[in-house]
Parts: sequence; C-alpha cells; structure tokens
Amino acid sequence: MKIAVLFPGIGYHADKPLLYYAGKLARSLGYEVIPLSYGGFPKKIAGDRQRMEQSFRIALEQAEALLKDTDWERADEILFLSKSIGTVVAGAYAARHLKDRAERVRHVLYTPVEATFDHICGQAAAFHGTADPWVTDEIVERRCAELSIALYEYPDANHSLETGNVRTDLGTLRSVMEITDQFIRTTENGGPNETAE
Repeated sequence: MKIAVLFPGIGYHADKPLLYYAGKLARSLGYEVIPLSYGGFPKKIAGDRQRMEQSFRIALEQAEALLKDTDWERADEILFLSKSIGTVVAGAYAARHLKDRAERVRHVLYTPVEATFDHICGQAAAFHGTADPWVTDEIVERRCAELSIALYEYPDANHSLETGNVRTDLGTLRSVMEITDQFIRTTENGGPNETAE
C-alpha cells in the first residue's frame, strides 16, 4: 500500500495547479491520495514570525485530526506533497507521528519557507522561485545543501512558481511535474542544486 498526503498552503488549496497535478501523478502511480484542508489562520502572515508560528500550529493540529485514522503501518511507501506552510506541517507531522518511519517518508516541497528546514528529514526535493517574497534564495540554497535536499529553482518565479507570463508559467508547471514524477518513481534523492530551465 502506498499513501500520499497533500499538505496545502495558506490560500493554496489541493485543487490549485501544483498540488492538483501532483495528486493526479501520485494517484496514477498507485498511491492512495489524501488531500488535506485547513483554515482559521490569522490575517497578514507574511513577514510576521509570530503569526507564521501561530498558523503552523493551527495547520498541524488540523492535519493531525484529519490523519488520526490513517493506518501508516500498512503503508509500504509514504509520500508527502506539500506547499508553503504545508511543507513545515508535513515535516513536523512526520517527526511527531512517524518517528519509526520518518526516514522512509519522502517529501516534495513546493515553495518551502524558512521553518521548513527545521523539520524535514529523509529524502526530499524542493522547488523554489527566485522572486519568492516569503524566503530568500540564500536561505533555501544553503539549507537544501546542508540537508542534501535536491533543489530546483525557477528564475523570477514567485511563491506560486509563477512569473505572470502564461507560457513561462505553463512551462514551469510542466517542468515541476516532470521532476516530481521522476522523484516519485525513484528511491534515490534527486541530486545537487539545479536551476530549472
């Protein structure tokens, strides 16, 4: 049995492009896909560390409630597909509830934030836009290198991995999904930092 969980961001739900297609990919590869949904966040979170921490606690509590009946013991493979604050929640959930299997949980991190890297362990691939206002390139590049997380960067892309140019953004989405597909299919980490074309 293979389980994939979609951990959304704040305002970036499981039906938005990155998580929607990642979920479809996982389903096509035989995973039982569990899309999470959470809410009740404070307003004006960006740049406010206290509100970000509060939002993380809210999302983690809701994720724990939604996943309480999941039979992780039956899962041969566990895949966490996460976006933004969901990347923090996914890592923290694995550390709390899958300690004996934490190294076997694989993470796909769409636009991780700084706190993500305090929780992630095991195999992971990260996707970052160089115009993301939520976290600097330097932080993402350094932490991914320290943790041996494969990093794929998209020039001028924002926190949704978009630039505003439709053709560019469709190309980015295609690139991200192709890399995600490869990562899901392989048991090896994706390698060193790369700039995606």
